[in-house]
Amino acid sequence: MTAPTRIGAYRVERLLGAGSFATVWLAYDPVLDGRVAIKVLAENWSHDLRVRERFLDEARLLRRLDHDRLVRVHTVGELPDGRPYAVLAWADGGSLRDRLARGTLPAVAAVTLLDEIAAGVAVLHRQGVVHRDLTPGNILFRSGPGAERVLIADLGLAKALAAASGLTARAGTPGYMAPEQDDPLAVVDTRADVFGLGRLGLRLLGDPPVRAGPREDRRPGRELPRLRAGVPPGVAAVLRRATAARPADRYPDAAAFRAALRHAATGHAATAASGHAAAALAGPPGGAAPRPPRRRRLATSGAVAVVLVALGATAGDAAGRTPTGALGRSGPLTVALPAGWRADGTGWAGQYGDDGELEPALVVSPDPGRWAADPGVPGAFVGLSAGTARRTTPEGFLAERPHADCAAAPVRRTRQGGVDWVVAAFACPGGRPVIVEAAGRAAPAGLLYVQLTPPPGSGEDFVDALLAGVRVR
Repeated sequence: MTAPTRIGAYRVERLLGAGSFATVWLAYDPVLDGRVAIKVLAENWSHDLRVRERFLDEARLLRRLDHDRLVRVHTVGELPDGRPYAVLAWADGGSLRDRLARGTLPAVAAVTLLDEIAAGVAVLHRQGVVHRDLTPGNILFRSGPGAERVLIADLGLAKALAAASGLTARAGTPGYMAPEQDDPLAVVDTRADVFGLGRLGLRLLGDPPVRAGPREDRRPGRELPRLRAGVPPGVAAVLRRATAARPADRYPDAAAFRAALRHAATGHAATAASGHAAAALAGPPGGAAPRPPRRRRLATSGAVAVVLVALGATAGDAAGRTPTGALGRSGPLTVALPAGWRADGTGWAGQYGDDGELEPALVVSPDPGRWAADPGVPGAFVGLSAGTARRTTPEGFLAERPHADCAAAPVRRTRQGGVDWVVAAFACPGGRPVIVEAAGRAAPAGLLYVQLTPPPGSGEDFVDALLAGVRVR
């Protein structure tokens, strides 16, 4: 990775970290005479509109909340190549992941830290926001007058509760992610963050520490991992309830979790009889287990539910609607290009085949290099993934890709180019006025995915003509 010398008006000093979606640089701000952290969207994701939206949504959300328990945003900008970046307050104390890599924290300090983390998450919950990815790498420290401040960072997976629907994206880090986040049809709310807080507590207080990875068996009767010596006995009951498999069995939000943790940590819980403690470890208080929340159906606002489509395909049913012009190719994937459009074979960032190589994908547009960054340029991302086809259906894949600020049209299905497509269209208030998401299965090659911003004034005919030109050789 080549380090930039400048990003906007900021002089880059060194790399702070790199992840799947973004790279973070330490830079100097000559105006404020201080250091800042600059988060830049990764180049291999710059073509994906949903990732760009998620990246910018994080900056807007942090700017709106502007709280001293959250990482603050100074401004946002765009690199010459169109990638967005966000200028953040620098957390000079590093992350909890860094500290845990150096060894375990004393029990009392770990409980205090968990309390501070819960306080930061409670700020989000009071504003109707769910973080959905509470991990040691997303807990930062910043020095300050009198005491070090614990900060909640990386809200790239956060989602306003006001926009919550059955179209909830599966997102999070295995080992800290609540069980319902595995289900694209489930509604993810504040109780998912309570689960994350409980898992952080097990990482901080477990003996040995609970590492990120597959969740331990949560069937009734299974014991919580043993906590270290010096942890107040009531804390085990709090973590047991926080990491319950069913959302209804957990604390309702971070504030309730924090109150219970404080109660246990100060010794009040220790006065309870041992029978009460055993009941708390076995499940929520009250004897009868609460009923699990009903799953919302996959639906758009005012729209009919998605209808399951037939899988498998035969060619030749829509040949007359195939756009004329050249073909774009990426591996076995070909796309017939509309007149005046070109193709750029990028590969599908983040999607790897069994051979370890990127799965095939193309950006097609009158100007593929500008499409992702310029809302005025029409174009499409077209990808083929065998791995995604093994994981989910076309309906399930589209359910993972909502556009929360946009109005959704009724989901429709159409057969084009020998593929049964599920198509979702969104009318958006800013930026691109229309975004179309389509998915279908090209058996046995894999799942086909198209994200399209059609030319102004075009309608379903243009969408269907483009889909008809998507083929797998």
